[in-house]
Amino acid sequence: MAEAVLLAGEAAEPPPLIAQFASSPRGARLARRLAVRRMEEWGYPPASDVSCTVALVVAELAANAVQHGRVPGRDFGLRLALDEASDLVRIEVADAAAAKRPPAAPPSSYPDGESGRGLLLVNVLAVRWGSTPRHPVGKTVWAEVPTGGCPMPGSTPVQ
Repeated sequence: MAEAVLLAGEAAEPPPLIAQFASSPRGARLARRLAVRRMEEWGYPPASDVSCTVALVVAELAANAVQHGRVPGRDFGLRLALDEASDLVRIEVADAAAAKRPPAAPPSSYPDGESGRGLLLVNVLAVRWGSTPRHPVGKTVWAEVPTGGCPMPGSTPVQ
């Protein structure tokens, strides 16, 4: 069994959130709610800018997985990781539809449409985003959201 060795003064990164959800609107809502809860555990209250940004990005990526990446009988996955060294939260949403990849860049705009702005929001809110193939099947769409350095002053992580 491998053990992690920490140098004096180094803290271990908090464990990531890894969960599977039904590929449905309800599953997407649950993914967003669980992300907000994990952000609070990491010291970012639900009303903080960072938590709200993560919630919005998770909601958009999960909704896209449900709407565009759904394969009957297959769930979508969420991974949320806090990288304190880089001051980033990495959001990954994986689905089973490998053939339906997001565009390399978000569309410029959809002024008259009722949808199509999700990746525009992700592009504005994240410092980076993209997609990678998932083996043996599917893809992972990811985004990195800045934390601004540290949790909100006076906040304490939930134990």
